Amino acid sequence: MEGRHVTLLPGVGTRLAGRLERLGIRTAADLLLHLPHRYEDRTHIRPIGSLRPGEKVLVEGTVELAEVARGRRRRLLCRLSDGTGRLDLVFFHFYPRQAEQLRRGAVIQCFGEVRHGYAGLQMAHPEYRQVEPGGGVGDSSLTPVYPSTEGLAQGQLRRLSEYALALLPEELPDLLPAEVLPDPEWPPLDDALRRVHRPPPESDPDALLEGRDPAVQRLAFEELLAHHLTLRRRRQALHEGAAAMVLDGGTELTAGLRAGLPFELTAAQERVDAELAADMASSTPMLRLLQGDVGSGKTVVAALACLRAVGSGGQAVVMAPTELLAEQHLRTLHGWLSPLGVEVAWVAGGAGAAERRAALQRLAEGRAAVAVGTHALFQDPVAFRRLALVVVDEQHRFGVHQRMALKEKGGEYEPHQLIMTATPIPRTLAMTAYADLDVSSIDERPPGRTPVQTVVVSDARRGEVVERIRGALDEGRQAYWVCTLIESSDELEAEAAEETAQRLSEALPGHRVELIHGRLPASDKERAMAAFAAGEAALLVATTVIEVGVDVPNASLMIIENAERLGLAQLHQLRGRVGRGRAASTCVLMYHGPLSETARARLAVLRETDDGFVIARRDLEIRGPGELLGTRQTGALTLRVADLGRDAGLLDAVGRVGDRLLRDEPGVAEALIRRWVGDAERYGQV
Repeated sequence: MEGRHVTLLPGVGTRLAGRLERLGIRTAADLLLHLPHRYEDRTHIRPIGSLRPGEKVLVEGTVELAEVARGRRRRLLCRLSDGTGRLDLVFFHFYPRQAEQLRRGAVIQCFGEVRHGYAGLQMAHPEYRQVEPGGGVGDSSLTPVYPSTEGLAQGQLRRLSEYALALLPEELPDLLPAEVLPDPEWPPLDDALRRVHRPPPESDPDALLEGRDPAVQRLAFEELLAHHLTLRRRRQALHEGAAAMVLDGGTELTAGLRAGLPFELTAAQERVDAELAADMASSTPMLRLLQGDVGSGKTVVAALACLRAVGSGGQAVVMAPTELLAEQHLRTLHGWLSPLGVEVAWVAGGAGAAERRAALQRLAEGRAAVAVGTHALFQDPVAFRRLALVVVDEQHRFGVHQRMALKEKGGEYEPHQLIMTATPIPRTLAMTAYADLDVSSIDERPPGRTPVQTVVVSDARRGEVVERIRGALDEGRQAYWVCTLIESSDELEAEAAEETAQRLSEALPGHRVELIHGRLPASDKERAMAAFAAGEAALLVATTVIEVGVDVPNASLMIIENAERLGLAQLHQLRGRVGRGRAASTCVLMYHGPLSETARARLAVLRETDDGFVIARRDLEIRGPGELLGTRQTGALTLRVADLGRDAGLLDAVGRVGDRLLRDEPGVAEALIRRWVGDAERYGQV
């Protein structure tokens, strides 16, 4: 049975078990899935005379002399000879027993890095063992080096992995029949594990470490399959016994909205709208992720979905993570829906008490068909007469449990859910981390969007940047200046933004400067935004609260301070505030040097492309999946073997095999989840 506790292995007591626990190793199966992160070649003995500094090698020789040198620091010195040359061994930390083992005439094998010493080549603190004269041979396999923790030596991990390998296949039985594997050349599970832990001498260690070896591919496939199954099962659990309203009405309303728009929908918008219409016309609750680049037109597609809900006798909710973004949705939806006779209610923390009470009453009675707001929509007093559709914008800012809380307000019916993000998720990531969602992409931009030129400058050139702003404002254009801090907090960022606004007001006389930050009262933020949107203010100084939801076509210049501190997705979101009109637009990424390699790579990506899908792929390469997705999915993507960028080609097969197992072999699916993920319940709490 899988799960033999490590304390049942020879030599593992409470203390050693505690150290293994720090690595997440509780069972022999965990040991088998704790893979080496590099290998050492001890399979052949090198003549000492052939050694070069910097090499890590296995040598064998006779101890010619051994002595404890005294001085500022005691050390054990040995000289080893094999007839081709001599090598000094140095031990700064040693025990009396070691001095006895390394006596003159002893034959030893030792492994370590060759360095320049005082009197020739030396090894400091090599691993060694005594052997019989003339009988020494190298190891039969490459030597694994495992990720470890304090107090846990490589020798202990190798010995324990040897015990665990001896328990195969009993400890980790092969759960997947050969015919479901995408490559017939892949080895069975137990052979794959033996190859990864004890590679034969002729193995290519780079292929093993880079995941190109068939043994690693076999393990990566099973791990990705387990994570995929976890999310698919979560989706099944969410919808078990649930029924949604069939939303197949609203034809006149959607036609009315289309007729009133000053633009035509793109082919990508039409495709996604058709996907949503098909989902909502079913009694199976829709659970769909809509991703699209900045300015790709997700909001109008969401508005069409809301009108289908209203036209079918239901209500819809549009929820955003910040009041600024929620207010933008309110203005947009009110402008589109009110002429069609659809009432839109505002529910947010910043709303006045009387306004809030009236909105809640209209929603409860069904007079207001669409609610727009922030997390305030989760709260108990908010009730709906017939909630049929939930639209969540920038979904990565909300936890799953928050979406579930809003879902429960649907009463007898489970609402359809549309989850939107302007941070495109690479297909690789979407298929793995969002296997509980259907994914739609608006991958085409509306015509008329002006490409944004991006430049990267040091903050030592701040004066030149201010002069560039002056030139733009003198020509009648508008600009943003975004403040970010190295040690960020709402209070410090507010102070920095206020100080920057003051300095820029003094440097740009004759031009009105407005200020927005997270600690301003909602009325002040609204006033500042209204002045900027109306063209009365020329420059808006803001913290990153303007990341999404601000649309001022005349703004053609953006300055982002400390740009090296922000992630690619956030920088791309901020840059998306300009380039919304006909004028040529520029984004200046101002950094405080020196730049780290990662920061340099991020800024280079922004300079090279403004395609959000390309940026998302590069962000995945630079930061990795856990960080890219944030806390919602970090647990889901703690991958031990697989790499989402490297193993993208396996994901179609993962989906096919996952479907088969859930349909025909649910017991196997459960066992795979238990093996690779553990307690799958934690996914529901992420």
